[in-house]
Amino acid sequence: MTTSKSPKIRSFDEGAIEQFKNVFINENRGKPIVLLRFQDIKSLSFLDFLQIVPIKISELHPGAENHYSYYCYGDKKNLLIGVAPILIDGSNNGFLNFDSVLGKFREVSIKSGAMNFDFGIARTQCNYISYVDEIFHELEVSSLKNLKDNLIRWSWTYLNRVNDYFAGEKADAVIQPIIHYNHKAHTYSMKGGEVFVGGEAYAGYADLIRDIPHDQDLNRIELLILEKLTMCCNGAPGLLKFNISPQTLIDTFDTDEKVTRFHNLLLNQNLNPALVRMELIEKPYEEAEITLKSVCKRFWNFGISFAADDFGVKSQSHQIVLDLGEMIKEFKLDPISFKFKADQDLTKFLDNLAFIDYCRRLSDNREAIITAEALEDIDSLNFLIAHQVYYFQANLFCTKISIEEYKEIFHEMQDLPESVVNKILNSEELFLKLKENGNIFKLSRELGLIS
Repeated sequence: MTTSKSPKIRSFDEGAIEQFKNVFINENRGKPIVLLRFQDIKSLSFLDFLQIVPIKISELHPGAENHYSYYCYGDKKNLLIGVAPILIDGSNNGFLNFDSVLGKFREVSIKSGAMNFDFGIARTQCNYISYVDEIFHELEVSSLKNLKDNLIRWSWTYLNRVNDYFAGEKADAVIQPIIHYNHKAHTYSMKGGEVFVGGEAYAGYADLIRDIPHDQDLNRIELLILEKLTMCCNGAPGLLKFNISPQTLIDTFDTDEKVTRFHNLLLNQNLNPALVRMELIEKPYEEAEITLKSVCKRFWNFGISFAADDFGVKSQSHQIVLDLGEMIKEFKLDPISFKFKADQDLTKFLDNLAFIDYCRRLSDNREAIITAEALEDIDSLNFLIAHQVYYFQANLFCTKISIEEYKEIFHEMQDLPESVVNKILNSEELFLKLKENGNIFKLSRELGLIS
């Protein structure tokens, strides 16, 4: 047996389950005791998690650190923490509501992305008559049942919350504009954008995905996202990009009827299918009777196109493009998006060019559209333009805006002279104003640089 730095936390070595049971129960005869069961601890090391549990309990219930002792046994897959009150003057001050405290601890941890875990709780009186195994059996069975009940409850609570959110009529979506550089006219114009979840419930798509419990049906959630975003974009002009995983595409749209329904949804929302692009995100996928190519062909027959998201030399996107070599010919798989950081990715980008040339040859030398994301400065912009990359999805030009604002200003965000862009990006003062304003087209008008 080993003892941690805190005398109130005792940790037992692997295989010492009998010692854990005996010490925990025999030292606390005559007291109410609790068994906390944690399973599937993620995003945090076992030792860090072990240390943080008593700390978080104390933070959420001030004073708890001086009133309870902890006995720990297990690993990240199944951790048992026995909790017993420390009697002061021969009595205790009631017992903490561990269900509520651990529930808050779990919710805060998942929302912040710090960690994820499942838990179950059992409590009983540690009497003087029962054997150790009898008391522990009661705790073990009850904690397992509580954990299973919690999983069911969390599942339904989450899905109900998600369904309510997506069923709402409010257009809770934002768009990251895509800016095109016309190398012949030397102008910049907004051509469309990538659509994300927005609104009050979730600040962005990443927050929503991170908040999905690990045991949920991701395909169902992604379909809800796609439907919600499609409805939010009612009547929106320009190219609209929607993220979706290849596996969800295969599993969800496995029949002609389902793709036809989606096509009809687009038409009902006054959207041109030819301007809708499904961007396949970097996730592995498995094919059986239904292949990714066959599903994509169904969409292509309605004029809906595809892209490879977050393209990189070592990324899954490469495999997608290789697997879909025939698709590049048949469906003109296009564009390719990638995040570009000049100080890190120059070599990577040049390596990508060779692969992009391969894709272009597959598509009969058709000029592929390549979209650079996360662009941050004018030097990177000039570098990309020099290498014939003319599409940009970055805060350098415009931050995320609501769908409604996007519809209103789309026609105003056209044909911005290159000289105006260079003037703003090369001036430290104007560049600072751009960061505050968030829209280079709007700032240009405010400065009187364009009418």
